[in-house]
Amino acid sequence: TIIANSRKFSNATFEEINHLVCEIVSLAETCCAEGADPSCYDAGSSALSAKSCGRDSPFPAHPGTAGCCAQEGLEQKLCLAALRHPPQQLPRYLQPSNEELCQAFKKDPKDFADRFLHEYASSYGQAPLPMLLGSTRTFLSMVSTCCISPAPNACFLKEELERKTLSLLTVMSNQVCSRFMAYGKDKVTFSYLTSLAQKMPGASFEDLFPLAEDAAEVFSQCCDSVTEDCMQKKLSEHTAKACGALSARDKRFAYCCKGKNLMQNYFCILVLPPAPALKLPEVQKPTNEQVCGEEGTRHTTRYLFELVRRHTSIPDAFLGKLYDTSEKIRGECCSAEDASACLGSKRQRMGEELPPFLEKANQLCRQYTELNFLDFKKRLRESLMQTMPEASPELLGRLVEQRANFASTCCPPNSPPLYCASKV
Repeated sequence: TIIANSRKFSNATFEEINHLVCEIVSLAETCCAEGADPSCYDAGSSALSAKSCGRDSPFPAHPGTAGCCAQEGLEQKLCLAALRHPPQQLPRYLQPSNEELCQAFKKDPKDFADRFLHEYASSYGQAPLPMLLGSTRTFLSMVSTCCISPAPNACFLKEELERKTLSLLTVMSNQVCSRFMAYGKDKVTFSYLTSLAQKMPGASFEDLFPLAEDAAEVFSQCCDSVTEDCMQKKLSEHTAKACGALSARDKRFAYCCKGKNLMQNYFCILVLPPAPALKLPEVQKPTNEQVCGEEGTRHTTRYLFELVRRHTSIPDAFLGKLYDTSEKIRGECCSAEDASACLGSKRQRMGEELPPFLEKANQLCRQYTELNFLDFKKRLRESLMQTMPEASPELLGRLVEQRANFASTCCPPNSPPLYCASKV
């Protein structure tokens, strides 16, 4: 109940969650007991709704509460039950040191466990529920075992190694499922396709598109699944397909694919940095008929894929903007009276604006990937001083920090999608 409500109300305080959990657990204890009155749950949940609608409600604050409280009876209860906060963009949970963990655990084991469940579940709330349960259960088991061990640090090291795959899978699932919830299946397919294209620009659209579709299908089946091992099982199958299709063609993929543990192989592929871009002939733009035909999305996706092979450092957030723009243009122009004229004017504008946009985004993230952070900031300052010679040192400092923060959060693979889109 702590995990489920911390996922739902990811911005709530521990105290607010605790109030709600105590009420729900108390209701379950009373109404699920043998011989309980048949009207027990109905009456108890009505009282809980009334408390939620009270002026001094101790439960998580939500802007939609007032709208729900204007309704009555079952509608009010269902409305309140459906409320949820948007997920956290950047996970805030940081694991303390072994000593700090054991200090907090020994002081009050139950309070320690409850607070950990709240913080971890609100930070990684997009990971599938069974995975969050498994990951938190093994963590609490490790703490309770190692804090009474004669050699705590050796114990923690051994236990952390054993739960490494599960904890990595939880963090990674939170990232991919956040992206799936934010993007939907088609845009996630595009995002995964471009990520593969940047790691392996020599592969063709035909090589990579089926793998991107397969990954999007895994996320659509497993992000909301309550089946215990859905994500692990389906991602292992997907990794075997990717390794079978790509490892013979690329030595970095071959290196990632040689391990016995398919999940570790998947993490290895996921964090591969972009490969150097290929020098390829100019991209062929799709014709108006192709753009507005039945396979229109596929033709525009193929065109953007070709651009990405030539600009392998552009971050996902910029590519997402390109995808949205191309879909918007298709929607506007293909239903217009004169589709050709509409597409023609949009093409002209994109022809002027797209190359510098791509080049700037590509350069920023390429430098971030290739340089250490201090050299990267120094390079940023130098290029800003050239383009803005009149700027004051204070303004330059602010711009350098702003761009460095953007690059460190949004250039790496699996950056938070909505946060980075808002920063572009």
